[in-house]
Amino acid sequence: MKRNRIQGSIRIILGICAIALFAVNFVPIWQIDLDAPQYPEGLRLLIFANKLAGNVDIINGLNHYIGMKTLHTDDFIEFKILPYLIVFFSLAILAVALTGNRRLLYTVLVLFVLFGIVSMVDFWKWEYDYGHNLDPNAAIIVPGMAYQPPLIGFKQLLNFGAYSMPAIGGWIFVGVGVVLLLCSLREWRAQKKGKTNKMPAGKAVAVALSLIWLQSCNSGPQPIQVGVDQCSFCRMSVSDARFACELATVKGKIYKFDDMHCMIAFVNAPGTDKNSIKQFYLADFNESTKWLNAENAWLLKSEALKSPMGGNTAAFSNADDQKKAAGDFAGDLTTWKEIMP
Repeated sequence: MKRNRIQGSIRIILGICAIALFAVNFVPIWQIDLDAPQYPEGLRLLIFANKLAGNVDIINGLNHYIGMKTLHTDDFIEFKILPYLIVFFSLAILAVALTGNRRLLYTVLVLFVLFGIVSMVDFWKWEYDYGHNLDPNAAIIVPGMAYQPPLIGFKQLLNFGAYSMPAIGGWIFVGVGVVLLLCSLREWRAQKKGKTNKMPAGKAVAVALSLIWLQSCNSGPQPIQVGVDQCSFCRMSVSDARFACELATVKGKIYKFDDMHCMIAFVNAPGTDKNSIKQFYLADFNESTKWLNAENAWLLKSEALKSPMGGNTAAFSNADDQKKAAGDFAGDLTTWKEIMP
């Protein structure tokens, strides 16, 4: 019978996942941020397991003008069901941890993955319905325009930039799913080899917490789509990836810019909370798909560079590339600290 049981350390990890998943009922699962010049601090819609929160009233007021239905918690049956499903999966994972039953672990993994897929499809259908079924008598009608927010990522909707991403509860969901998958694979391999898994309890706890934490803190730079992505400051399309740059906030939100001039202007604009900025990223001039931490980049400022918005500053990963470029584009060697004290 022991060969069919999950061994101690894995069960500890699963127990931690069960507790983390139960906590999702008390934190936002998803967030949609709206940015526009008339709202410098932005608007945010928070989706909990059982309610909507954030700037719901303001967003409803804006939706009324373009013919979108207003958002009300009572209109969504999902808010009545989701808390019970979260508790169900939390108890199911806890049951696996207490019994150590491998087959139950595999069953819970399959059900959890199916639950995730169905949830995302349902969310997409919800967004589609609200973005496409518009009131024909609305005050503002743009022929052929739909206002469906992105499922995940960024989308421009008239003068609003919409960012859709998991909140802390969503990242916990992802983290628990990853842990379930890794534990299942480990147990399957151990069962196939007829061996047991032994890991110190302290290490097991650290692994579980680290996986969930890493998922919730995924806020690195995003790839630039030239001609598609829009600058968060001037709203023009990013036209030259060699000068692109990005700003990440402490909450994981990414702002994209067509060159350093726009990013610096955005940071210095009234209403920007500088304390919310976590990191600046600059595209490598020689390898535009490579992102550089702005503080570690080697910069060259030259009128001969002719960047999209006149910042005329290029970033390099090392001093040799910087000096080589200075031979082609006469200018000043500088650093991020000199440009943005």
